[in-house]
Amino acid sequence: MALDYQQVAILLGWFLPRGKVSLCIDRTEWDFGKCQVNILMITARRGEVSVPLYWELLDNKSGNSSSEDRIDLLEKCINLLGARRIGLVIGDREFVGHRWLKYLKCQGIGFCIRLPRHHLVERHDGQVQSALEILGETGQVSLSGVLVDGVWANVWIKKLVDGDLLYLFGTPQAKFLGQLYRKRWTIECFFQALKSRGFDLESTHLKNLEKLKKLVALVSIAFAFCSNLGLHHHLKVKPIALKKHGYKAKSFFRKGLDIVRQALKRQWKDDIQLFKHLLCRFLRWLSFQQASIASG
Repeated sequence: MALDYQQVAILLGWFLPRGKVSLCIDRTEWDFGKCQVNILMITARRGEVSVPLYWELLDNKSGNSSSEDRIDLLEKCINLLGARRIGLVIGDREFVGHRWLKYLKCQGIGFCIRLPRHHLVERHDGQVQSALEILGETGQVSLSGVLVDGVWANVWIKKLVDGDLLYLFGTPQAKFLGQLYRKRWTIECFFQALKSRGFDLESTHLKNLEKLKKLVALVSIAFAFCSNLGLHHHLKVKPIALKKHGYKAKSFFRKGLDIVRQALKRQWKDDIQLFKHLLCRFLRWLSFQQASIASG
């Protein structure tokens, strides 16, 4: 049976609050025997809510994505959300290259991308330096209006504790690039939920990429539902406890998943009214979201 992934994306988009979103692009992969699963994914985040929107299973032996792959997924996001609603695109060191960065600039979409340290920086006066040369003996440095990979933007470089460099390139003000890049953790959290800390997708024995793509769609819908259920419980029922370091003891996804699991373990006759109530609320909420998107 064919699956309309555009309709799936519309459904997932209903879980997002109104307003500008940040998009995170990344890959995850695993091996099952001789079958290599390589997924390129874009997730969207607005406030406390993060959902996957589009993904593609790459048939390239776990290699990096191409500019064409990334542009194709991002154009789908633009068609779904509109370019004005996309506030920022965030990516790790794989997501570099002139064509990709130039595409983002031409679309008027802000970006914050981590660069490998070998990418050179050219200043307006023609001086070309490496990230290490720019950093020198200082702990961090910000540069505005520099050329990297043939694209003009801003640079923020920081030396990490392990000796590596956090070398960021983007259109926002240089001093804000570090805090904006931290939003990338949302897609890492989704990958964890997708695999070992959630739905354990790596244990599937499916080898057909099209079937796997459908399974990712179902899991993505389940993730969006559980995350919103956990957020609703946190806001309206009981706040999630904080640990000593100040972070929540559970993510919204984990809380929502626990609620679903606990409900399914009970006798159905004891929960039929609760499930009816939750389902009706969920359907009304989706209808409201659809109407909001249509009017917006």
